[in-house]
Amino acid sequence: MKILFCSSEVVPFAKTGGLADVAGTLPPELAKLGVEIKVVLPKYKCIDTEKFKLEKLDAETSVAKLSDSVDVYFIESQKYFARDGLYQDKGEDYPDNLERFTYYCTQTLKLLKKIDFKPDLIHCNDWQTALIPVYLKTIYKKDPFYKDIKTVFTIHNLGYQGLFTEEEFPQTGLDESVFSVDGLEFYGKTNLLKGGLLFSDKITTVSQTYAQEIQTKEFGCGLEGILQNRKTDLLGILNGINYEEWNPKTNKHLNTHYNDENLDGKYAIKAELQKNKNLPIEKDVPLLGMITRLADQKGLDIFAEVIDRICQLPLQFILLGTGDPKYHEIFAQVQKKYKNTSINLTFDAALAYKIYAASDMFVMPSYYEPCGLGQLISFSFGTIPLVRKTGGLADTVVDYNLKTGDGNGFVFSGYKSKDLLQTIERALGVYKDSAVWKNLVVKSMQEDFSWGQSAKKYFKLYEEVTKQKVVV
Repeated sequence: MKILFCSSEVVPFAKTGGLADVAGTLPPELAKLGVEIKVVLPKYKCIDTEKFKLEKLDAETSVAKLSDSVDVYFIESQKYFARDGLYQDKGEDYPDNLERFTYYCTQTLKLLKKIDFKPDLIHCNDWQTALIPVYLKTIYKKDPFYKDIKTVFTIHNLGYQGLFTEEEFPQTGLDESVFSVDGLEFYGKTNLLKGGLLFSDKITTVSQTYAQEIQTKEFGCGLEGILQNRKTDLLGILNGINYEEWNPKTNKHLNTHYNDENLDGKYAIKAELQKNKNLPIEKDVPLLGMITRLADQKGLDIFAEVIDRICQLPLQFILLGTGDPKYHEIFAQVQKKYKNTSINLTFDAALAYKIYAASDMFVMPSYYEPCGLGQLISFSFGTIPLVRKTGGLADTVVDYNLKTGDGNGFVFSGYKSKDLLQTIERALGVYKDSAVWKNLVVKSMQEDFSWGQSAKKYFKLYEEVTKQKVVV
């Protein structure tokens, strides 16, 4: 089976969010299952040609290795991609993003003939790749080379849709008839994501619960009608994490290591972080961690409502993140007011590893969360997640039952600050019993959310869409 995997960002080459992690880790796992898979992304300015050993194919394309068995191709353009940011400059979208990613999509399809690679299926991710399934069923539908290629389209966050003006639509190269209610027209605008939903053969999203949520008015972002109509073609497949990277036994950013049989290293990392961040070095005081984008979607509004009461609880709080200026101001004031807090309004990858490892609890009060990686990473480090029941958080975190010992975290359902506060207080109550808490920590570290599990589900989907049965 031949697969082309299209993503606008791929780890380790270019990243702004979780999409890059998926695109960098899923293809090698699929290759292990016998899939012949190639990856395509734009050649951004940030991609180091020498470091990643890119080789020129021609003026428009380079190639490198994602893994021993996976080639990654880069669509080059000084005009479109030789910029400091992937999609934005100083928080503002590039005004020519439609033109940029139209170029990426058209060049990706041309690349297939250039390298003589006819995939059975093209797996597209998010709005930046959404024109590919549209082109295959319109402009390219009579070309014998492209005629039988199937498509899967994955929604990583329905809130990002690739919206542009009606006047910009001709830049897509599509016939004006495609700008309609049954096409890319969306309340008078051009909506690329809508095209991906309408023209792809199958649609996936990154958790089972999110697949249900996006069919509702509350979370459908105006596209719930289309998703309801295509519900038989819509599937939720949970993202995984790379356990080689998020491993407390080997992580290179940690000065001390540990595992589920010996947690001494975790407490040493906690003491080191407390010292470095001017927090009292107290092993038995729970450390509540939060690494997030400072935005309403992440539940920062309800968190901010009770931040004073949280900081008055018998705990320490450490935050890492950037985002909405109003939250920068709120948390800057928290830092001044409470000595049991460490507020880090920045991006610091090395510090993130230490917070995951050192924290006793990790809070994610999201309004919606398509999948969420923070809770999966927390499990690996023996840090207990406190989450709202939504999207991938609902599919991975099971509320702890003190009587039975079942569960792996603490969960609240209502999107209210009082529910969040009560959940933190409940977790603190369990924490007081060190033996019970240790059992919970050890159990959480034994959870398996590796990409191998998810890859098998994608593999099965590819077989279904292409009507192929591959012997592994």
